[in-house]
Amino acid sequence: MSRFGWAFIGLVVLVGAVFASMTTFGGTAPVVVRTRAVLSRVIPHRRELPQDGLLAVPVAGFPRHAIRDNWGDPRGGGTRAHHGTDIVAPGGATVVAAAPGTIEKLFQSRLGGTTLYVRSLDRRLTFYYAHLAGYAPGLHEGQVVRAGDHLGFVGDTGDAGAGNFHLHFGVERLAPDQHWWQGEETNPYPLLAGRDPPR
Repeated sequence: MSRFGWAFIGLVVLVGAVFASMTTFGGTAPVVVRTRAVLSRVIPHRRELPQDGLLAVPVAGFPRHAIRDNWGDPRGGGTRAHHGTDIVAPGGATVVAAAPGTIEKLFQSRLGGTTLYVRSLDRRLTFYYAHLAGYAPGLHEGQVVRAGDHLGFVGDTGDAGAGNFHLHFGVERLAPDQHWWQGEETNPYPLLAGRDPPR
């Protein structure tokens, strides 16, 4: 056989191996199918999310598998429950948009410190970013962002506590005519991790 023939056979084998590595035969359902099933129970309107239904991880470079569910954990000495997902990261780490939308509000809050709210393009979800050290240069209300766009920096503002650097990330469901503060909080963990909370 010629050198060309051997090269062609090698290419066919390589393509077949790559295809086989990306295909699931029997056993558990593909991850995307499981993810969609989980998310359909959490967020009924997901048109603004990517095809796999997952949000972008809102801290650049933070591994998705390292996200922990801390929804409902006690806060304020047990006087209230935590309504979000905390992502512990170094101070100054880059915070990015988890989904496309419009910056609805830049806000200084006693508990959340330096915060911002991004409203999904269909106006049915609000994404909340808190304890920021600051905003990305030029960021302003009314700005349209895409998933992965730079929003700010991980900080310890508000009630986070000095040196307790993390991003508090929240998701709220709301009607298109409701204001940014009127949403119903929902656990962001399945949208970030692609699986049910472990407890």
